[in-house]
Amino acid sequence: MLHRFFLTLIVLSLLSACAQVPDKKGGHYEYFNIETMAKTDIDMVADTHLQQTLDQLKLLALKLYKRNPNEWKKSRLPSKQVAINRIFKRPAPSVNGKRSVASIRLAFDPRYKGDRVFAYVAGIASMLDTSYNGKDDFYLFDSLDAQKLYNAARNIEVAAWLLRTKKDANGQLFLLSSTQNNVIINRSYDRIFGKIIGQQDTLAQIVARKNHRTIKNVFQSAAQLVFLPV
Repeated sequence: MLHRFFLTLIVLSLLSACAQVPDKKGGHYEYFNIETMAKTDIDMVADTHLQQTLDQLKLLALKLYKRNPNEWKKSRLPSKQVAINRIFKRPAPSVNGKRSVASIRLAFDPRYKGDRVFAYVAGIASMLDTSYNGKDDFYLFDSLDAQKLYNAARNIEVAAWLLRTKKDANGQLFLLSSTQNNVIINRSYDRIFGKIIGQQDTLAQIVARKNHRTIKNVFQSAAQLVFLPV
């Protein structure tokens, strides 16, 4: 009985939220979380890619609201930061009942009178959420689909093209971003999209190799850009 008691104490101590362990230099301490024991290397890579992608999307939302301040004001919100927080709440929000690709398209619909930045970025966020199987934290028995991740990357390319090119009946861009009067004046948007696309493609390749699967590559010209299923 006594040995069972001590065994229970050991298990309980291991299951505590976190413990301090010395780092390699010996002078500082890092926190060790018991949850990391349930993660594979792929899980931790997926966690990192997802967090970096969300960081880039938040930056995109901020930049779009700065260039299009009337958009968040349509919802009578107190600030653009509140508008950004609304986009990234969990679960990913729908816009007029639309999510993913349908929400992205809504941002460029002439009949839509709501916040176009919200529809655009929330659509991208919910599409990426689907490509990650609705998870924001990955563990040992979670699985990812390389083709979904790859298709989402191609859809980001389409979404970026729509942002740069779609205009209303008066010839004005629905959303101002890197282009003004048909002249590209700000490459920072391209860098954001490039990072998101690169992160999706890299993770897709990692997952494909892990699962011994082949990704069906899709090559599209600018005139043939279409959204792929995710």
